[in-house]
Amino acid sequence: MGAKGLMSDNSVQGGSSGPDPRATRRLLVQTARNGQPWLGLVALAALLMAAADTALPALLGRSVDSTLHRAPPLWIPLSAVGVVALIAADALDDLATGYAVAGSTSWLRRSLLRHFLTLGTRGGRFSSGDLSARLTANAAEAGQVGPSLVRGGANILTGLGAVVALGLIDPWLCLTFLGGLPVLALILRAFARQASVTAERYLEAQGEIAARLVDAVSGARTIAAAGTLDQEIVRVLGPLPELRRHGADLWRQLARFGSLDALLAPMLGVVVLAVAGSELSRGRITPGAMLAAAEYALLGTALTSLTSVVQRVAQARAAARRCTEVLNEQPMEYGDAQLPEGGGCIEFRGVNLRAGGQAVLDVGELLIPGGRLVAVVGQSGSGKSLLARLAGRLIDPEEGEVTLDGVPLRRLRRDVLRGAVTYAFERPSLFGETLAEAISFGPRPSSTEVVASAARTAQADGFIRRMPRAYETRLAEAPMSGGEVQRISLARAFAHAGRVLILDDVAASLDTVTEHEISRVLSEDLGHITRLVVAHRASTAAQADVVVWLEHGRIRAAGLHEVLWHDPDYRALFLGATEPAGAADGGGDG
Repeated sequence: MGAKGLMSDNSVQGGSSGPDPRATRRLLVQTARNGQPWLGLVALAALLMAAADTALPALLGRSVDSTLHRAPPLWIPLSAVGVVALIAADALDDLATGYAVAGSTSWLRRSLLRHFLTLGTRGGRFSSGDLSARLTANAAEAGQVGPSLVRGGANILTGLGAVVALGLIDPWLCLTFLGGLPVLALILRAFARQASVTAERYLEAQGEIAARLVDAVSGARTIAAAGTLDQEIVRVLGPLPELRRHGADLWRQLARFGSLDALLAPMLGVVVLAVAGSELSRGRITPGAMLAAAEYALLGTALTSLTSVVQRVAQARAAARRCTEVLNEQPMEYGDAQLPEGGGCIEFRGVNLRAGGQAVLDVGELLIPGGRLVAVVGQSGSGKSLLARLAGRLIDPEEGEVTLDGVPLRRLRRDVLRGAVTYAFERPSLFGETLAEAISFGPRPSSTEVVASAARTAQADGFIRRMPRAYETRLAEAPMSGGEVQRISLARAFAHAGRVLILDDVAASLDTVTEHEISRVLSEDLGHITRLVVAHRASTAAQADVVVWLEHGRIRAAGLHEVLWHDPDYRALFLGATEPAGAADGGGDG
């Protein structure tokens, strides 16, 4: 069962008080299981240590008695064997624990990253820094839950074994020790409750600092140019007092309960030794048995050492809760439908998009014929990018549906939809090791010829060939301007173009000459593909077959650029934009 299946019955969504505690527990169990087979060796080592710990005091006691009675020294070699077994089991425990934690942490990180990537735009509520904290520190904390629980179980077994051994030596010794256990139970219960809450708040503050730090790193140039370094340091470290407070609370809790633990253990030992001494004086136990009783009294206090185990489990639970919040976000579901033959016709049927309970985009009915170049224009905030996202199902509408060649996008298979619709964005991100891989990056591999052809179409081939190793130049070693990065992104879109190509304001970083050439490519060379272009310049709108004019989240008009140009409000959209000659009269280059 994967992480998605693990969370599938959890209805808690973002904005609620938090994930279901049962989902957090299930995630911890699944995380621990993925430490196999090493977790099994941890359990084996813990059992061996518990057995050796329990047997060794009895062997030592018998060794003392046999020495006092000048009996054959059989128990001394057995005691040595017990010591060797204890050392070997401890070494095995250290080795297996490392591998088990690594396996559990690796699985949890892969599950979180895989799930987050399936969220698409739905994962936007997690900032980069906060998500990084969940993937790294939080996942590592949760990954330790398996060995921690095993060690806790081993401590319980060792303690119970010591109690049973005390009872076998003398029932009064067992009863004396058991008298202190209720106090231990109360201590552990109170500590577990407080430690869990404090650990969770500590991790939340840690995640907030990480989020602010990543923001500051991303905007380092702006901070330097604005001279706001001191203010930014204050902002990033704003949650630090809270982090310190929760960290100090956690240490104070550990110190307080640890001191109770340290007090309870010697008290129990002293009382048990006093009773054992009394029984020895009466001749009811031997000197070796008294030695064994003293050792078992110390072993019995392994039950009191559960405080540290409870602390680690509480931290793992708090970390797992933060991981569960990511897994609780529901990814976009896809159908199993294929696309029929068609030319990329997009239809909006009663589409309405809401945010915060208010309508932000009301498209209503809109038909984009296949193979056409459609420009979407409007003032900032009018919903242009939202329309572009809906057209390729990066987001879903609250009402209505969007279809591609008659098939609702919700019903299409993921690979079918992503193969049919290709995007390029205003602020692109490049993936891959080399420039060639950045262009080839997509749902299906692209040949060298396709990559080069797409680069030529996007006006990127020239500057790529001037790079140190041309197309094989590493991205990290390729100095590129914003416009050149944009052209690589366009080349990637052209290389993978299917039925629909959606360009969301990609001309913002392009110079006028390059934009003019890209507009020619869109209107002539890609005439077999439906092209939806979010535009800010009249020259781009003039090239389009249809212009969709958005205003305040609604379609104000749809038609030819030269017809809409007669409306002064339409012309006002392009005031101040840099236009090629001829664009101002509505003719442009088309």
